[in-house]
Amino acid sequence: SINNPNEYITSNIVGFQNIIESCCKFNVNHLMYASSSSVYGLNNKTPFSENDMTDNPANLYGATKKSNELVAFSYSNLYSLPTTGLRLFTVYGPWGRPDMAYFKFTKNVIEGKPISIYGNGNMYRDFTYIDDVVNAITKLMNIRPKKNNNQKMNQVPAEVYNIGNSNAVFLEDFVKIIEDVTGKKAIKNYLPMQMGDIYKTFADINKLHDLINFKPVTNINEGLPLFVDWYRSFYK
Repeated sequence: SINNPNEYITSNIVGFQNIIESCCKFNVNHLMYASSSSVYGLNNKTPFSENDMTDNPANLYGATKKSNELVAFSYSNLYSLPTTGLRLFTVYGPWGRPDMAYFKFTKNVIEGKPISIYGNGNMYRDFTYIDDVVNAITKLMNIRPKKNNNQKMNQVPAEVYNIGNSNAVFLEDFVKIIEDVTGKKAIKNYLPMQMGDIYKTFADINKLHDLINFKPVTNINEGLPLFVDWYRSFYK
């Protein structure tokens, strides 16, 4: 979002508004959308709770995802459209995006190429395996927010939920798992923190647990080897 800010505005703000406007015109009975852990921005309190302030985005991406939540709330208020925002925490696994760190780390370690480790490796991420995310989404699909939540101002049918593993993993430990699974040592290129990056993400998932008994079942020591196995099979 730092290199291509206009694309993020076009997709995450204009695109989202087009979607939610269409939901109203076609009487969609429940809109679920991807928000992000990035909405917590410069919040120093961990774990991140849905009740925490989200008014200090660290980057434009986080600001656009926060805007999604605000637009969704306004449409829920105006048109009684039930909306559910999912604050996803570093989702990883098979069929993931090749631009994500875990994907690039695996590729470069296998190919014997250097990996760029930002923040000099002193970072933590709440890595969430894709199967746990899918499990939560399928359970939430049929749970429409109602006008009986704890929101003030007309009890608007809008909710947001953290979906995370609720376990902050040290980045160096993450790389070590890839080394162990691949049997190769990573060539590490340590770099300063990227502009707009966040030191630590860590999800409080009590709200989701109370609603659907959500309990992540795949930790990083299990999920990352599953991804590496898929990567080797898919890319031969």
